[in-house]
Amino acid sequence: MTNEMILYPLLAMALLTFFVGFSLLRLRFKAVKQDSLNPRYFLLNKGGKAPEYLVKTEQHYLNLFELPILFYLLVITLYVTQQVDMVQLVLAWGFVFSRIAHTVIHLTINRLVWRMRAFVTGAVMLLLSWIYLGLNLISAS
Repeated sequence: MTNEMILYPLLAMALLTFFVGFSLLRLRFKAVKQDSLNPRYFLLNKGGKAPEYLVKTEQHYLNLFELPILFYLLVITLYVTQQVDMVQLVLAWGFVFSRIAHTVIHLTINRLVWRMRAFVTGAVMLLLSWIYLGLNLISAS
């Protein structure tokens, strides 16, 4: 196993974020064209009421810049400090898969309990990764 392997889950998270971002762009055009949303809505979120599908996707896109920021920071820290091992790799991929599940649930059926479980699973994996990193750094000192 190489240190660079931790960059693959990072790449996957970035691709997920771009996918949701481009989906949001497509839905914004749809809202204006098909649902008569006033384009002024996008200036300051005024000029009409956005359809639910658009609000949901906007909310999810913003969510991809909350908890995942700690994931990005963790991966970069693991890479720079060369603390990548199988445990960290499994936890990183677990976080990514939980975020993919969270995305699919949120943007399709939107079952709150399922969404919460996917979110909490990822949050716990991320927390365990940070704790594991901290313990490894302390033991190396």
